[in-house]
Amino acid sequence: MGRCNAVLAAHCGLPAEALDRACEDEFARLSAEESPPFPGVIELCRHICAGGGKNVIVTHRGRRSTMELLAVHGMAGHFAGCITRDDGYPRKPDPAAFVAALAAYELQPEETLTVGDRDIDILAGQAAGLWSCFYGAEPDGARPDLVIGSFAELHRCLMGGGAIEG
Repeated sequence: MGRCNAVLAAHCGLPAEALDRACEDEFARLSAEESPPFPGVIELCRHICAGGGKNVIVTHRGRRSTMELLAVHGMAGHFAGCITRDDGYPRKPDPAAFVAALAAYELQPEETLTVGDRDIDILAGQAAGLWSCFYGAEPDGARPDLVIGSFAELHRCLMGGGAIEG
């Protein structure tokens, strides 16, 4: 979004910061019901928990908004916890929030996979020593260990139906 906003702002002669703020304000107005999880995420989170793993969220969202999303979609019980912007860590791609999550939830970097849909998610996770998985068509410049087009695909990989290289 940052790059799109910068191009749009330059094209329209608008201040980029104002456009960024307007987009963030509009995003904040969306209700939790209007922000469903990606298809297959709930099933994947259940699988990870059933196998003794932990799901942790590291997000630029606020804690209240994050917890509301999890509650509305019946996912709160599938997460050990979350690190949000309210915790005061630098924004991604700085790895500080990931490092804090590793410590707080007793995770080992070499056994932990970060999944994100933006390059900054991948870069932050990699800087913290994590395996990385990009969800989407193609990252802009980051080089994740795995690229998936669906969470069902990641679920198959984790069940042994595919390999994560790295």
